[in-house]
Amino acid sequence: MSATASSRSHYSEPHRIGRFSIAHELGRGTTGCVYLGHDTVVGRDVAIKTANPRLSGSDKARCERQLINEARIAGRLSHPNIVTIYDASSEGGVTYVAMEYLQGHTLARLLDGGRRYPAHEAASIGWRIAGALEHAHRRGVVHRDLKPANIYMVNDLQPKLIDFGIARGPNRLPDDEVRPDEVVTLMAGEQLLGTPNYMSPEQARGEPVDARTDIYSLGAVMYEMLTGCKPFQAQSADKLLQQIAYKAPRAPHEVNPEVPMSLSRVVLQAMSKRPEKRYQSAERMALDIRRYLLKERRARRRLNLAVDAAVQAAERDEDTRAPDRRLLLAGLAAAAVLLAAAAAVLKFG
Repeated sequence: MSATASSRSHYSEPHRIGRFSIAHELGRGTTGCVYLGHDTVVGRDVAIKTANPRLSGSDKARCERQLINEARIAGRLSHPNIVTIYDASSEGGVTYVAMEYLQGHTLARLLDGGRRYPAHEAASIGWRIAGALEHAHRRGVVHRDLKPANIYMVNDLQPKLIDFGIARGPNRLPDDEVRPDEVVTLMAGEQLLGTPNYMSPEQARGEPVDARTDIYSLGAVMYEMLTGCKPFQAQSADKLLQQIAYKAPRAPHEVNPEVPMSLSRVVLQAMSKRPEKRYQSAERMALDIRRYLLKERRARRRLNLAVDAAVQAAERDEDTRAPDRRLLLAGLAAAAVLLAAAAAVLKFG
């Protein structure tokens, strides 16, 4: 019997939570458990998040307060790239949050499974997440734990920002009420909120944060998508945090020569050590990513034109069976120029 099966044998899976009928368990973490439910009133499937049934006492109470807090914060948001919260309540001794049921995988699972994203796809995902952050920030919500595990890919290029468990927003809980699995303890005994690899330098130093902490984290996520590796790696959490706080990462285009320099600059600006040197809003970051995507689209259009020109020249040659070499060479030369121009735009932006 697997560890998961063994743990499930110690409790009975609920058949109903609130007004929702329960189909089966979707997954669980240290403190939470998620079920596939069905809303019999409106006739739709939902994901039901509750406290892990193995928790008891103060741990369970803390997790339940956290669930309600998460619902209050995320429930303020309505954006196509943020998971939708439908309901939250405490009934029959169970505190739960009902949210949009997403089918797909987290970005973390895809990256760990070897999924690699070309520059334009990484940029497209980053652009959508930046838009989601701008929506949240304008409503006073700072996610504070943006990472691949909290980005759910519904399809190849449609991300959804999830898990506002340690988000800061109106009516938030104090920092000592966060989930235990989201607290990093340093060797000196200091506790920090968030996930180390994607923390901003100010988070790593235990300093106050604002919306620009999410901008740094998005830069770190894009860095990993573009290069296939995290910006910083170390043997221990405290050494990793030291690197995040004080060491500059290698430029993405130096790690992966296929990364266009213009997109590399976007990531580096987002990951500036000093918040005042970063993008001052997610909107500004989204605009620069959008600018790259438009240039990339135009370059690909030129590339397609070059290929079409070469094909048409070859077809004319085949049709006449007596090629005009000057016409053929002129067509191929024009195609080569367009190819070179397209390649330069894709590389240097």
